[in-house]
Amino acid sequence: MLRYKVAKPTEYLVITGYNIKDIKLKKKGWILPGQSWTKFDVSPVNYTFEVHAMSAEKLPFLLPAVFTIGPNVDNEESLQRYAKLLSPHDRESQDVKELVQGIIEGETRVLAASMTMEDVFKGTKEFKQEVFEKVQLELNQFGLWIYNANIKQLVDVPGHEYFSYLGQKIQQEAANQAKIDISEAKMKGDTGAKQREGLTAQNAAKIDKETRIIAIQRKQEVDKEEKRIKSELEVFKSKKDAEVEMAKADLTTTMAGLSQQSKMAEVEAQKAVAIREAELQMEVEMKNARTKTERLKADLLSKASVEYDIKVQEANAEFYRKQKAAEGALFEKEKAAEAQRMNAEAALFARQQAVAGELFAKQKEAEGLMALAHAQGVYVQTLLNAFAGNYVAMRDYLMITNGMYQEIAKTNAGAVAGLKPNISVWTNGEHTSEGSGEGTNSAMKEIAGVYRMLPPLLKTVQEQTGINPPSWLGTITDSKSISNGNIFT
Repeated sequence: MLRYKVAKPTEYLVITGYNIKDIKLKKKGWILPGQSWTKFDVSPVNYTFEVHAMSAEKLPFLLPAVFTIGPNVDNEESLQRYAKLLSPHDRESQDVKELVQGIIEGETRVLAASMTMEDVFKGTKEFKQEVFEKVQLELNQFGLWIYNANIKQLVDVPGHEYFSYLGQKIQQEAANQAKIDISEAKMKGDTGAKQREGLTAQNAAKIDKETRIIAIQRKQEVDKEEKRIKSELEVFKSKKDAEVEMAKADLTTTMAGLSQQSKMAEVEAQKAVAIREAELQMEVEMKNARTKTERLKADLLSKASVEYDIKVQEANAEFYRKQKAAEGALFEKEKAAEAQRMNAEAALFARQQAVAGELFAKQKEAEGLMALAHAQGVYVQTLLNAFAGNYVAMRDYLMITNGMYQEIAKTNAGAVAGLKPNISVWTNGEHTSEGSGEGTNSAMKEIAGVYRMLPPLLKTVQEQTGINPPSWLGTITDSKSISNGNIFT
């Protein structure tokens, strides 16, 4: 007979039989002929126990506990396991309760036997977690899940009042400790006042000393920073000296911009200093007001405490003033270094332009020399071609054209004139001393005399330069012929 069944929100249908291999869990469905079904409730149930356990010292105790246990509805495999094993029983039946109680008691006894009573008492939270995990591990095979577990206060077993005695012991120890604390507090109160007075004087002296040390340390730090900045400026200057001479092309514009920036920086620095002075003045006034207030309080407080606060404030103010002064000096030096860098870059650019101009002039001069050499080469080549490649004829032509013979004659004449020699003139074998006056009225004799002077002249040129006269003029013979007035052959 075909039927349609629906389970309640806290129930499940368990169907088995025809066309079902094992069991099927559903909230609603058709029950076919040949199939059987039943319902089971999955809502959790509370189980209350008093577990008798014994610690590692063989001390018995009672562990009251309440466990909320039910089927694990979030795991289908666990739900099927519960349906197979426990669903035929009433969830509040004695069988299920004994099963759950047996698992909890067994695991609790095993765990308690491995712990001392002190561990169980102090580590209730850890003990509860251990019990929870071990019990859950055993309940998994029945498809059950612990929703909640509460372990109540541990209870003594009659005849074994461990917890009662432990409580009395703790109470007595607390009372004794309270009496000791009262005595110690009174003793500390009596000695504390004296110690406070001594410590106040000691702390005041110590603070004075530390204040002076801090002031000296701050001054040393400022001096060290100034030296470091100076050394960095020197290094920077030495590195830029080679570039200073190379940047003056746009010097006017750059200097104007630097001047403007310098003035703006100076104005900004002055304004910043003025603002900072105003802030410091306000802080000083506020500190003065606080000092006056503390002065009023000094009537009730110790004088050492007031002096300590005042000296600390003064040390802080002195440190702050020196720190700001060092920062201002550092800012000015950085601006000066920036101006020097810009000047160096301007000088570098001017030097580059000057070097470029000199290079251009040298290039043009070299080009002119090359053009002149090329023109002279063409001129010489043209002359050589005109003389049919006769180098000697071309040389003689150039010497005559350029007046080489005249220059040689003038040079020799100048050299001889300085020696004031006695000069003799030969004419057709006749020897006539200079100044005799014979034959001076004849023009032909003068011309003949010039021609007679050519052999010695050409011989002198040949001896001094190694250049022979042109072939069309004649050929120089030996010195004997020259002495006879015959130079050409």
